[in-house]
Amino acid sequence: MSQTFNYRHLFYFWVVAKEGGIARAAERLDMAVQTISAQVRELEKSLGVSLLRNEGRTLVLTDAGVAALHEADQIFALGERLPVRVREAATGQTVRLSLGISDGIAKLAVHRLLTPVLDEPHLRLLCHEGEFQPLLGELALHKLDAVLADRAAAPNPALRTTSQLLGSSAIAWFAPPLWAEAAAHQFPQSLAVVPVLLPTHHATVRERMDHWMERERIRPRIAGEFEDSALLSTFAASGMGVMPAPVSLGPHLRQTCGLVQVGTTPEVQEQFHLIYSARKVMHPLLTRLLEAGQSNMLLNV
Repeated sequence: MSQTFNYRHLFYFWVVAKEGGIARAAERLDMAVQTISAQVRELEKSLGVSLLRNEGRTLVLTDAGVAALHEADQIFALGERLPVRVREAATGQTVRLSLGISDGIAKLAVHRLLTPVLDEPHLRLLCHEGEFQPLLGELALHKLDAVLADRAAAPNPALRTTSQLLGSSAIAWFAPPLWAEAAAHQFPQSLAVVPVLLPTHHATVRERMDHWMERERIRPRIAGEFEDSALLSTFAASGMGVMPAPVSLGPHLRQTCGLVQVGTTPEVQEQFHLIYSARKVMHPLLTRLLEAGQSNMLLNV
């Protein structure tokens, strides 16, 4: 890096890129347009490349500008977190763990998956639910320590992420008392007779369920499809229909929702992966989770 490189120049470029133009950036920063433009030119001069170009009346990023913006996103995301992290470290008390929870994962399993770290004194657990790919983006920007998901992340050297299977569980089928007897009779063919509630196709396990039912020549009587697994169990508990869930969650579903297990499908497994960025110094709580996953402590399959 050039010795003339200046992070203030990078900041002005970052605001220009985010705002979509120099005039908007100047308005946001309450500075003169000429000042912002000069700061961006200084950054380009220090890097030896053009970061912006005009296309008609529009200012767009060059390929080098896209790369610079990606790095700047990470730099300033870390900068925003710095004051809080420093204050927490100074007190010697709070241990933060920021996790992304994929919307495809069984939410009732999350608490069990995190059991090894929940007894940490002064733990501050931050859980952010969202779609799988955007959460990986947040992880790449170091806004998250890790992501819990129902699938592994595809290999991507640019993101430098690692996936580890924390556990897996066979899928069982649970019914409210209204449908329990009918669902248990001649299971699994009964799934073509009783109303069935399923996760939507955003959940990886849905595809496995569909393939299994196709092999068994079952055309389920689908009464509802839900993106959120907690919502799925709520409607099942209301009597709307029979639902699938990891067999390991059976006691919880029985105690909290009054659902009865009517059958199991060992051929269909739901998986739980921890996705994290490869670093020389690992977050100690992530290390604890990974060790628990390797010893099969997290789920009773």
